[in-house]
Amino acid sequence: MRAHFFGEAIDAQGATTVQRFRIEFVLATLVVLLASPMYCVAQHAVVSGVVRDRAGTAQLGVLVEITAANSAVVGRAFTDLRGRYLVNNLTPGLYGVQATAAMFTPALKSNLQLHAGVRAIVNLTMSAIFDTTAWLPAERRKADEPGDDWMWTLRSATNRPILRMVEDGELVMVSSSATEGSHVPSTRGMATVTSGDGGFGDGGLHSVLKIDKAEEDGSHILLCADTGSGRTQFGVGPSMELSSGFERQTGFASTTRSVASVQSHPELISAGGVMGLQSMELTTAQRTKLGDLVDLEVGGTVYSVHTSGYAFVPQPFIRVVVEPSEGWSFGYRMATSRDVQGFSALNNVQPEVPVAVMSNGKLRTEQGRHQEISAGRKIGKGQVKVALYRDVLQRVALAGDGALTSVDLNSLGMSVNGFANGGMADAVTDSFRLLTSGYQAQGVNVMMTQPLGQNLWAAVEFSTGSGLAGDDSITATLPALMGSLKERVGKSAAFALKGTLPGTGTKVRAVYRWQPHDLVTPVDAYREFSDQAFLSFRVRQPMRWEGVLPPGLEASVDVTNLLAQGYQPFLSSDGRTLYLAQSPRTLQAGLSITF
Repeated sequence: MRAHFFGEAIDAQGATTVQRFRIEFVLATLVVLLASPMYCVAQHAVVSGVVRDRAGTAQLGVLVEITAANSAVVGRAFTDLRGRYLVNNLTPGLYGVQATAAMFTPALKSNLQLHAGVRAIVNLTMSAIFDTTAWLPAERRKADEPGDDWMWTLRSATNRPILRMVEDGELVMVSSSATEGSHVPSTRGMATVTSGDGGFGDGGLHSVLKIDKAEEDGSHILLCADTGSGRTQFGVGPSMELSSGFERQTGFASTTRSVASVQSHPELISAGGVMGLQSMELTTAQRTKLGDLVDLEVGGTVYSVHTSGYAFVPQPFIRVVVEPSEGWSFGYRMATSRDVQGFSALNNVQPEVPVAVMSNGKLRTEQGRHQEISAGRKIGKGQVKVALYRDVLQRVALAGDGALTSVDLNSLGMSVNGFANGGMADAVTDSFRLLTSGYQAQGVNVMMTQPLGQNLWAAVEFSTGSGLAGDDSITATLPALMGSLKERVGKSAAFALKGTLPGTGTKVRAVYRWQPHDLVTPVDAYREFSDQAFLSFRVRQPMRWEGVLPPGLEASVDVTNLLAQGYQPFLSSDGRTLYLAQSPRTLQAGLSITF
């Protein structure tokens, strides 16, 4: 049998040799073709990850750029509906990863070392540009810091890199997301013990337990229990607060939070000798991003309070921020509660103690409405924000220091507008709250924030507006002082620092806020620093002593109005000197442990 190859005859043995050569040639070609891409892949690295905002919501359409050591862009990608991105074919070397989007400050991970064949996962968290003006919370923080620092302790801070290696050593996971682990089921807790005068409804020894549970779907559940010691020797039982919070993502651009709480404060005394205050509160908020242009926050609080009567109070809010161009933001805000003015206020699941007094046969509480329009401009890493506001306050609460007698509570008299004044006294802290008729105010607020380092921020604020002032020329009785309170135009200025000191890990939040000393209500009452009169600060220090102290132990000190400035004296019914003050001096210290 004969075969022909290129027209030449070949015998059977030659044909077998040629056929074997063909097979070996094809196999060698396939090996070369398959090995080349594998070799190329082995010589390159891959960077991928997820981009979220501070609430854990995945961000669509974020531009992620990979930059080389000389700042040249070597790779780009856009995030999908789940916030994921992928950049292939990167040669080994030192790189930086940057995420940019409208209405957000850029998120950056630098000094990322890539080796051949390594897949690096870099998760990034982006902060909205207007968040820099809200880094000091609007609500009063207590000594156990249940708000943003509590979230920081449990879930790690936003944009703080975390480096982890898997067992095989080939997969590098670099994360700067505060919520990277939010989709991994976990449970964390914090136990706190505080003592001292923490202010109205927050005195004595307090034991606080908090539990944070993260579910697989990314939702979070927060539980908090706070019990106070009371004064059993005077017949005053312990106080109690129970709170629960729930957060979940509703769609890829919306997040919802809900907080429910109950309070019981037997140490509070109302007119007529009525002992105790109980309240139930439900707060909900939703934040929605409408593309890259609009950020919308809506929600509110509904609470019921019982002392010598019952009251049911709704307090809605709305906040809209629009960024028409990069670096500029414009907003509108309406709030009816000083404590809950936006989505971030629900970081704190512990509510404030409401002030409720009987007036003209009905139980009354604080009532007001704040509206403002604002414009912000990002300058470098900081921001300048200017706001025009108008407040309509029907009823305002006044703070005081000293033990009011039952005679004082029953004889507060009438305000200049004919409102029957009322009051409540705290038997544990010897402080009190009074409720009187309000006023209308309008003014301008200017605030500038600027980072002083990687973990330290500074803020300067100036406000114009009005407040209630008394006649400090003579020492009057309480009814006379309440009847003399009148609206007065005033200004306020504040300087604040917040951050972590390098080396020690000490967390500091300090503010000095000045306003005229005869004002007993704050200028621009709905502003961030309005409850931080004069010199106030808070310090949290990790306690580290390996082998002796348990890990996660922290000590804290919380001081308000350290120098006791802005006090307005008056005489009680038994001749003692008591004081009205925008913020009475408080001092509270405690220990906490995270587990």
